[in-house]
Amino acid sequence: MTGEITMHNITSVLVANRGEIARRVFATCRRAGINTVAVFSDADANAPHVAEADAAVRLPGNTPGETYLRSDAIIAAAKAAGADAIHPGYGFLSENADFARAVIDAGLRWIGPPVKAIELMGSKVESKKMMDAAGVPVLKKLDPSSVTEADLPVLIKASAGGGGRGMRVVRNVAELQDQIEGAQREAASAFGDPTVFCERYLETGRHIEVQVMADEHGTVWSVGERECSIQRRHQKVVEEAPSPLVEKLVDTGMRDRLFEAAQLAAKAIDYVGAGTVEFLADESGHFYFLEMNTRLQVEHPVTECTTGLDLVQLQIDVAEGAALPAEQPAMRGHSIEVRLYAEDPAQDWQPQSGTVHHLSVPGTRNEFEVLTEIGVRLDSGVTDGSVVSVFYDPMLAKVISFAPTRRQAAQVLANALTGMKLHGLVTNRDLLVNILRHSAFLAGDTDTAFFNTHGLDTLSQPVTSPEAHAWSAIAAALADAEEERGNAKVQKRIPAGYRNMPSQTQQRDYASATDTIEVKYQQTRSGITVSDHSDFVVVNAQPDSVIADVNGVRRHFSVARYGDMRCVDSPLGHATFTALPRFIDPSTAVAAGSLLAPMPGSVIRVAVEVGDTVTLGQPILWLEAMKMEHTIAAPADGVVTELNVQAGQQVDVGAILAVVGDADAATSEGE
Repeated sequence: MTGEITMHNITSVLVANRGEIARRVFATCRRAGINTVAVFSDADANAPHVAEADAAVRLPGNTPGETYLRSDAIIAAAKAAGADAIHPGYGFLSENADFARAVIDAGLRWIGPPVKAIELMGSKVESKKMMDAAGVPVLKKLDPSSVTEADLPVLIKASAGGGGRGMRVVRNVAELQDQIEGAQREAASAFGDPTVFCERYLETGRHIEVQVMADEHGTVWSVGERECSIQRRHQKVVEEAPSPLVEKLVDTGMRDRLFEAAQLAAKAIDYVGAGTVEFLADESGHFYFLEMNTRLQVEHPVTECTTGLDLVQLQIDVAEGAALPAEQPAMRGHSIEVRLYAEDPAQDWQPQSGTVHHLSVPGTRNEFEVLTEIGVRLDSGVTDGSVVSVFYDPMLAKVISFAPTRRQAAQVLANALTGMKLHGLVTNRDLLVNILRHSAFLAGDTDTAFFNTHGLDTLSQPVTSPEAHAWSAIAAALADAEEERGNAKVQKRIPAGYRNMPSQTQQRDYASATDTIEVKYQQTRSGITVSDHSDFVVVNAQPDSVIADVNGVRRHFSVARYGDMRCVDSPLGHATFTALPRFIDPSTAVAAGSLLAPMPGSVIRVAVEVGDTVTLGQPILWLEAMKMEHTIAAPADGVVTELNVQAGQQVDVGAILAVVGDADAATSEGE
């Protein structure tokens, strides 16, 4: 591409997205003196990205189809707010060629690649044909109707998008059609396009991708590679630059071959802007083209930290018509990013919704900025008080480290996550810490089967030891006692439970996700003593903190309370408890065998009727929430004695969906 290039000065950018990526783009715009415009759904009315923008426009509704997938509404919002450019972020409409064309036709600058490039790479089927013709190695595409046992396992993928949406692994031909239909529903919900395809699935491999940046003058950079092999449900969890596999095989020329293939892919479609060419590699260094993402990637911060580039600024520069320097930047040091999700890995990655009461990460040098020295960066979509809804992806934030070496980057990041104060929701924080400290990860053995190889049950274990967990409960009880004393109308100076004569011990009960702890303590003339815990000697107790000598070592515990929730943080780890009432209302008891809605959502399919016999793990119904389908399965062998929902019904978290009773009991009742 040569010839005269007209420069366009961008003065106001609307980000056609939400959450963390909207805040990320706004940060660069603020530094560049560019005005910002947000769009928001009703569910996001109080979201941080809305508050931070110079102007914001409501998109009526909650679901993506009503809001962030409405190209006409977004373009109208840009015009109403006076924006002269649109940045699509990632997900939603970011790889929608019709949207890009509509933006340009509306007289706005499109901060993204050419429409034709999006079209060519937008179909995963057609893009692989093009790459195959260009000489880039690809995996063979399979026709779903002709898949046989010999082809198994196969991977179903959404043609129009990524991020694990509409992606399923099939190991049994009998399940293929059902899985295709499920993948089509997810793809339609996430991308507005139900098209899916099949390809051979490699059980183990390394997910390697190359960041490319190209300008309108014909310069194409390969801006380093990333490895994103550790994934759940085909969605990345840990990303890093450079790739440990490529580093190990650097003498074989693997990096040069990857860079050459990525540049070949970009040049084949006259690419302009930021994009990512993704490959699946094996341990010997052979790799196969997977797809090209014609947008900025979630994991772009690790490339920024290892190159010193602001990729969003480069996107804006290129959109204005600027030329890239001829020589691409070199990589330095190592950067690791983890995705912090509101989900419970131990419960089949069950997403969570609710309020984030508090989020802070120790050692954070900045937010949304390139790290130039050892430290931690936080790219967060939430702040204190943010509400995580059921309508969107449950990612809360990305936590990124940078250090001279990979091992040091892992240590810095693991320590930051351990010390992070995160109150309000169950998250994958412990899983991330366990990954970063795992010997296989530190050795660079991070293929796509990492969770299967090392055991999700093991990796999702709490970081906090059982002893520290118990000490945290004690701290919660003592802090609660001090809080109550401070709120008392009389005798505020008298410690809770104090008597002139020795009296019975005080007791407070706390429940966690794994156990219930009874804390018994007594106020004596010499201070507070804790029954059955001579190892815990109280030094000072306040409503928000407790200091104790634990086995002769001084420990500090901070305590925060939100209703009946208690969040305790210390250098030993974190713990969340529910303060239990002294007396329980019998009417609140739930019948044995009840299947409760784990999150608010929509029932999309019911597979049983009342009276049906079911077995442990058999699917009962499916919920759609956070753009994913979630299977609700039988908790034991039995009979469906209650069914309280039907397809299309909206349910709240905790709603009783169905009840599976004992088969023998159900039979005897019917006689």
